[in-house]
Amino acid sequence: MEKELTVAFVGNPNCGKTTLFNAFTGANLKVANWPGVTVEKKEGETSYKGHRIRLIDLPGIYSLTSYSIEERVTRKCVMEDEVDVVINVVDASSLERNLYLTMQLLELGKPVILALNMMDIVKERGMEIDMHRLPEMLGGIPVVPVSARKRTGLDVLMHAVRHHYEEGPSGSVISYGEALEEKIGKLETALEAASPGIANPRWHAIKWLEHDEEVMRNHPIDVTGIAEHSYEKEIINRKYAYIEEILEETMFYRDEKAAATDRIDRWMTHPVWGVPIFLCIMACVFFLTFTVGDLLKGGFEAALAVLSHAVAGFLTSVGAAGWLNSLIVDGILAGVGGILTFLPNIFILFLALAFLEDSGYMARVAYVMDGIMGKAGLSGKAFLPMVLGFGCTVPAIMATRALETEKDRLKTMLVTPFMSCSARLPIYVLFSDIFFEKHAALAAFSMYVIGLAAAILIALTVNRLDKGQSENTLLIELPEYKRPNARTIAIYVWEKVKDYLTKAGTTIFLASIVIWFLLNFGSTGMVTDVSQSFGAAIGRWMEPIMAPAGLGHWQLGVALISGISAKEVVVSSFCVLFGINNVNSAQGMQTLAANLAAMGFGARNAYAMMLFCLLYTPCAATIATIRKETYSTRWTVGVVIFQLIFAWIAATLFFQISGLFIG
Repeated sequence: MEKELTVAFVGNPNCGKTTLFNAFTGANLKVANWPGVTVEKKEGETSYKGHRIRLIDLPGIYSLTSYSIEERVTRKCVMEDEVDVVINVVDASSLERNLYLTMQLLELGKPVILALNMMDIVKERGMEIDMHRLPEMLGGIPVVPVSARKRTGLDVLMHAVRHHYEEGPSGSVISYGEALEEKIGKLETALEAASPGIANPRWHAIKWLEHDEEVMRNHPIDVTGIAEHSYEKEIINRKYAYIEEILEETMFYRDEKAAATDRIDRWMTHPVWGVPIFLCIMACVFFLTFTVGDLLKGGFEAALAVLSHAVAGFLTSVGAAGWLNSLIVDGILAGVGGILTFLPNIFILFLALAFLEDSGYMARVAYVMDGIMGKAGLSGKAFLPMVLGFGCTVPAIMATRALETEKDRLKTMLVTPFMSCSARLPIYVLFSDIFFEKHAALAAFSMYVIGLAAAILIALTVNRLDKGQSENTLLIELPEYKRPNARTIAIYVWEKVKDYLTKAGTTIFLASIVIWFLLNFGSTGMVTDVSQSFGAAIGRWMEPIMAPAGLGHWQLGVALISGISAKEVVVSSFCVLFGINNVNSAQGMQTLAANLAAMGFGARNAYAMMLFCLLYTPCAATIATIRKETYSTRWTVGVVIFQLIFAWIAATLFFQISGLFIG
């Protein structure tokens, strides 16, 4: 019986690797976690001319250097004997970035097949790839153009798997120069003497030159006079030099595109102007979020008003009990519906972030922020999860897996929740529109700047207290700027909007019911006076604690507690607390403003409220993700308590100090 082949899909993030894997496996796949880590493991099967082939989709990585969790998992899997063939999926439109991983895979000595994905983008840019010269420069490995999205080239790829699985690259692809090659030869000899039968001694020798901790630990040898310090940077530079040679010989008509990118980057990555430009771009994003979003939300407000009136009329006509009418209209529709009216603002925010990501700008943000992050003890790479936090903190926390050390991961997880996620946007929109009017966009934007500043300040403080500081080097390839793909943006925005709607239909729905219950029931049963409810009792307990921050009202305490389930619930809580069907409408905001004014709640209080919501405990989903990623309940509880204290101190300082000037 012919052997069943095991094929591993390896590639950079966003190269189409998983899409290609899914094109082969369809629904026939298993999803689990790799043993001992939170990284997802996907396995499936396919067949080619009657032969079964087992497929493994490995995490998206940029290199095989054993730093991050994803890198360690991928390297361990590829090096195991059970993997027969590696399919290296690359984005053909970004070969420079993708081929670095290819160079490392070739040095493993395993059979590698290069799957050139996204060839349509190459053609759109007016570029061509020499499909004869490219395999020659990669050691004669098969190079197969494919389209994961259009499902083309799949049979050819499996044909290559079946017929070339025993073939590795023909000799060494890269020469590192006379001096390094001499060191590699000496290390190979030492490794073979210390570990007879070692697989691919050249690869291990190169890793010894890079001072790879795992290789040094597993294969200890005397390197005196050979590799007493790391040659990693020299090896990286030589790899990229060879990649540049490949591009010069195989890719045509790319110079004009590269020149345009360089011209733009003179400003976008400028050491002085880079950060101000980033802040200006984000300010424009939030200006559009408010102006365009507010223009669109009128239709949502009108639809909600009609729906609430119709439902209330229907319930009255069928003789529904008063408590049921109140639950549905004042609880569910007011809570969930109030959040849905912010959907246009959320849509504009995600659309703008998707545009910036797909254009290639976000990689520049990491590069620009590297200096600032370095002073805080983090690399610019840590800023990428933080930027993701502007959308949702949950995937941002998960993105910390790409960081090199556990210490960096923990630091980044500590500060990432201070990035103002989209769930907080309804809070900013509501209070900014009510209390800051013409300056609403500026007031909301300030929250994002303060969140970023707070994150950097905390990271800097932790770094100063940390005795075992380590140097962080950012290695990042800046892709060429490209015209954002409409389909890619549409998928991204739809996924985010769908998540928002799902949250409205689940978490916020349940939270609205709970809040309605707390505000309509007390120790004596159902109450007509909300001040006698369970919610009021909980809020009053918080009043003396929150008073120094200008938030000493039981209604605010109830709203803040409910916000732990999801930050949007803070807004829906006000809908239920004050019986407002649509708090985001002009009438709804007037009603809320009047109720708050009667409590002595003004602009200072509103800004302190926004500040506290920005900095305090993240949502329940984020807390659960932090626990899952750290495997530490103690650390997770510590993060929650720290953020509560930090938020209280910040809100209190603002309220008390601003009172000296405003009165």
